[in-house]
Amino acid sequence: MDRTLVRVVSRLPHGAHDGFFRELSAAATKGKLWFAAAGLLAVIPGRPRRAALHGVLALGVASAVTNIVFKTLLPRARPLPEHLPVFRFVHPQPTSSSLPSGHSASAVAFALGAGMVHPGVGLALAPVAAGVAYSRVHTGAHWPSDVLFGSAIGASAALLTRHWWPVKPEVPEPRRTPARAPELPDGAGLAIVVNEKGGSYTPETTTTLQEAFPKAHIFEISDGQDVAAEIGKAAGSGARALGVWGGDGTVGTAAAAAVEHSLPLLVLPGGTLNHFARDVSIDSVETAATVAALGQAVQLDLGHVLVERGLVDSPESLSLTMLNTASIGVYPNLVRRREHLTAALGKPLAGVVAGLRTFGASTPTHVKINGVRHKIWILYLGRGRYYPRDLAPLVRPVLDDGLLDIRMVTADEPFARVRLLWAVLTGTAGSSKVTHLREADSLVVEADNQSLVLAVDGEPLPGVRRAEFTVRRSALVCYAPHSVL
Repeated sequence: MDRTLVRVVSRLPHGAHDGFFRELSAAATKGKLWFAAAGLLAVIPGRPRRAALHGVLALGVASAVTNIVFKTLLPRARPLPEHLPVFRFVHPQPTSSSLPSGHSASAVAFALGAGMVHPGVGLALAPVAAGVAYSRVHTGAHWPSDVLFGSAIGASAALLTRHWWPVKPEVPEPRRTPARAPELPDGAGLAIVVNEKGGSYTPETTTTLQEAFPKAHIFEISDGQDVAAEIGKAAGSGARALGVWGGDGTVGTAAAAAVEHSLPLLVLPGGTLNHFARDVSIDSVETAATVAALGQAVQLDLGHVLVERGLVDSPESLSLTMLNTASIGVYPNLVRRREHLTAALGKPLAGVVAGLRTFGASTPTHVKINGVRHKIWILYLGRGRYYPRDLAPLVRPVLDDGLLDIRMVTADEPFARVRLLWAVLTGTAGSSKVTHLREADSLVVEADNQSLVLAVDGEPLPGVRRAEFTVRRSALVCYAPHSVL
């Protein structure tokens, strides 16, 4: 079969295509063509960059298996000069075994590996990979069966590395459950709490809010005042709705007060990162004023955290509202490092560098989770399912799914630190054996040998002995657009 197919190729007329296939074959030698393609894709954040990383990983596996294993075990002579016209035969001919074709293995591995992450990229690379594979027969470097065997190795490498690095689920379209709320033209009937010691407060903040809500009553909380008590006073002032300007911790306290007084909440983007305001699509004071005037609101869940802290013989109980997330372990340090590096490196690379630094220097925390002992680096809980499904969740498209998003990175497994660092470096943390992703509507965490530091919506709480997390379904009505553009 090989000799028959090579004779067919040898009878093709001489032309410009001979030079083209010779140059294409040379460009793919030692993976130069594919590394160049990976470099171009890596410039584009998101799926193109992930496609490039997976393509290179698959290429590395295919090349190693081809050259170290099969070319050693299966020595085979390459086609001879008399099998092809002299103008078509490659000089000098490679000296390694003809079986299998390393060029074909690398080409198929990279194209298929990248295409599994980004199908559009795969479609664009497929004809190039096919051209490289065919060029090895056209130039007399390989028999056709060498190319088929090499292509099979490349496809297997792409599939194998996809098992290591599974396809991340697509982020679903945002979904909102509309709710009824009073119309507040010019802020009539609205009490706005402004936390002067948190978020992005400036002396001009109150003026901005007065201009946007001229009929609202604005309560300013200065340094030294009890935030929860002042928010409670504003909520009990006879207002028809409660507005809040501040960080996520302040917004969480306001959400609890709004539920207690059966008021809808209007969140204003006054925090440093505005996680919750972003989730409800309030990106500016103007947007907040518009939805308040129209009475557009949505229902959403709240997390509830019952905390026991202090000494065993004199425990203190606290009841907290969890608006966004809670964590135990090194997660706050991971986020802090990632945010610090994002501007210079971009989110994906910043996440890798922050992860390597954090886990390289950290020690695990001993806890009991639902009664089972674990050594953990991170226990992360999101109120609602976050995406992407890895160590750096960013967006929460659905606000009333009734779930706790639980992500745990453990040190229970053998070589756990090495596994974790490898997962962070290769972007496979979501599928690593040390990473555990699940969902539930409740969770109990207990200190094992020493008290814990629990961060709820970014506010650290030391001395925690026990924390019980539950979800309060559709507990809060919040002003927000009904649809997300």
